[in-house]
Amino acid sequence: MNAEFINPFIAALRNVLSTMAQIELVSGKPQRKTAATAQGDVSGLIGMVGDDVKGSLSITFETSIALKVMQNMLGEQPEAINDDVADMVGEITNMICGGAKTELAKLGYNFGMATPVVVFGKDHTLSHTASGQKMIMPFASEHGKVFLEMCFDK
Repeated sequence: MNAEFINPFIAALRNVLSTMAQIELVSGKPQRKTAATAQGDVSGLIGMVGDDVKGSLSITFETSIALKVMQNMLGEQPEAINDDVADMVGEITNMICGGAKTELAKLGYNFGMATPVVVFGKDHTLSHTASGQKMIMPFASEHGKVFLEMCFDK
């Protein structure tokens, strides 16, 4: 996967969590991902389709950071992942993909976005829409980890 294409998603993730939830992320090392099992507890998954792009993006949160984002963004303090937290993760997924889409359009990549799907629970699985290589990038914060997964046909 090419950095020109991936970097806008990384920047959008960091920007959304920094501005909306006052959480700073430290990037880990990107890796290939072969298993469908998510690394965290709640995931937003969104598909993207355009003339030159077909793929999907997922953002997976460990419970601790998902609950902290909920508290910082909405002032609510649930004790566990629930439907409200899942809705928030869906919105964050949409904001990240939308932010990256805006930047990628400047580089000539245009695509439409599907409605995000949110899955939660221990050892849940993610089914990416594209058949290309999956990449996962971990991010750490004092509140837990976030994982960005991407899969594209190109």
